[in-house]
Amino acid sequence: MSVIAVLALDGAPGQHLTTPGLVFGTACREHPGLSYEVRLCAAPGFRAAGGPGPALPVRPPHGLEGLADADVVLVPGPGGRQAGRPPEDVVAALRAAAGRGSRLAAVGTGTFTLAATGLLDGRRATTGWRHVEELAARYPRIDVDPAGTAVEDGPFCTAAGVFGGLDVCLRLLARDHGRHVAGQTSRELITPLHGDADSVQEAIDREVAESAGLDPTLRWIGAHLHLPLTLPEIAAHAGTSVSSVTRRFRAHTGLSPLQYVLRARLHEAMRLLRETDTPVEGVAAATGFTSPAALRHHFRALTGTTPRDYRRAHTP
Repeated sequence: MSVIAVLALDGAPGQHLTTPGLVFGTACREHPGLSYEVRLCAAPGFRAAGGPGPALPVRPPHGLEGLADADVVLVPGPGGRQAGRPPEDVVAALRAAAGRGSRLAAVGTGTFTLAATGLLDGRRATTGWRHVEELAARYPRIDVDPAGTAVEDGPFCTAAGVFGGLDVCLRLLARDHGRHVAGQTSRELITPLHGDADSVQEAIDREVAESAGLDPTLRWIGAHLHLPLTLPEIAAHAGTSVSSVTRRFRAHTGLSPLQYVLRARLHEAMRLLRETDTPVEGVAAATGFTSPAALRHHFRALTGTTPRDYRRAHTP
């Protein structure tokens, strides 16, 4: 039996505390040979789970001792806008878990907690898009991936976004039991929403663009992804200075203009891989990557897989 210890920091979003049980419980139900124990462990000072609604009173049955024999330790973000320095006993418990060979994963601002241990120094990691600059500033020895949704580096996995906990759990499941089991579990959990994913993202991008007055420039970027777009060119199209367009992009998308271009290139590459039989070399050229190798590098950073494997996984 694999033990998944979820470290509950005060104010951690409720969905991040319950998602591991949902994912691994579904996997065990659909695949009777699997066996997981999901263990909720309270960090010192834990009072309640947070969330978009009122704080949820939760009484985790374990404390930090629950991490002692865990195969995986999951660290959701604490409550509040950002994560401060975690208590020293939390830092010590996470370092001890890593020293025993446990895998460690963090979701959202939980990456700050993991970063405070020093275990991510010299490694790639990510966090929620609103906090990537802060993470990079506070922990300059970490290679912060601003476009990553889930980033794996050795025994560490970090994830961004509301569904980051789901991404992490499915990746752990794939490592333990293969992509087939993880894929079946994913479909069991999210198939009803999958068909609407693109329209939801389009709606979000549209709202962001309109609120910032960036809509014409974003449409122009989308139509010219095959070209080597530069920051001065983007600023010129927006009719403003480089510094001004950078501020507007960061304020309304959480990304710099060139980071946004990279994300747009990757999303278009994903669409072409799903919907066409264009070779990977052609996809790279059509989306403005300098080479297929460059596409593979950034694609793996965003998705954790290769373009060819992504295409196979999304081909009926």
